[in-house]
Amino acid sequence: MEENLKTAIVTGGARRIGAAICRRLHEKNINLLIHYNSSKKEVLALQSELCANRKNSVQIFAADLTKINGCLKLIAFCIKYFGRLDILINNASTYYPTEIGKITTEHWEDLLGINLKAPLFLSQAAAPFLKKTKGSIINITDANIDNPKKGYSVYSIAKAGLINLTKSLSQDLAPEIRVNSIAPGPIIWPDSKQPFDENYKQIVIKQTLLKRTGEPNDIAQAVEFILAANYITGHNLKVDGGRSIST
Repeated sequence: MEENLKTAIVTGGARRIGAAICRRLHEKNINLLIHYNSSKKEVLALQSELCANRKNSVQIFAADLTKINGCLKLIAFCIKYFGRLDILINNASTYYPTEIGKITTEHWEDLLGINLKAPLFLSQAAAPFLKKTKGSIINITDANIDNPKKGYSVYSIAKAGLINLTKSLSQDLAPEIRVNSIAPGPIIWPDSKQPFDENYKQIVIKQTLLKRTGEPNDIAQAVEFILAANYITGHNLKVDGGRSIST
C-alpha cells in the first residue's frame, strides 16, 4: 500500500452504483475502504478484482450504519489502516414503499437511518480528518425527490433531507471541506422481490429527454467530475437524462 495516495470511503460500495464508483476511484489511483452490510460475497469479489491491479489498495468493513457506533467504527478503521481520509461517498441506501396507514417506526428508523442519519454522523466523524486533507463529501440523493413517487413518503422525506444536509454541511465545513450531492435518475432499477412493471419502466424512459436509462458508470463519472471541480460546493447535481425537466 502506498501511504501517500488519497483514500476514499464508499458506503454501500459492494455492488450496483457503489461498485461503479469504487472502480472509477480505484482507476484514479485512490485507495478504498468499501463499506458493506450484507453483501459479503460481492464485496470480497470486488476487493479481489481491484487488489489484483494494485495490492493492499482496498479494505472492506461491515457495519450497520443505522447505528451511530457503526459509523464511528467505520471512520476509525479507515484512519487506523490508511492513516488518512480524503473522500467520503455516502452511497448506502434503502428503498421501498411505505403506504400511508401501514407505516411503522421500523420503516422510519430504517429509511431515515441509512439515507439521512448515517450520512450526518459519518460526515461529523470524518470532518476532522477531511479538514487535514482539504477533502470532499459526496452524498448520493435522488433526482425525483422534487416530485416524489406516490407511496414512498418516508424514503422521499429521507432523501429530501439529505439534499438539505448537503447544503448545511457545505456551510458548516467550509472552507476546508467541499460537500456536494449527486442525484441519480433512472440509472438502474431498484432491487425488489417483485420486478418493476415493464410498462412503468417504459413510462419512465419516455419521460427522460434522452429516451433511455443511464448506467452506473454515469454516476461514477459524475463523482469524478465533482472531485475535480474545486470551486463547487453545496451543489446537487442531477444525472437523470433530463427527466426532472421533461414536460
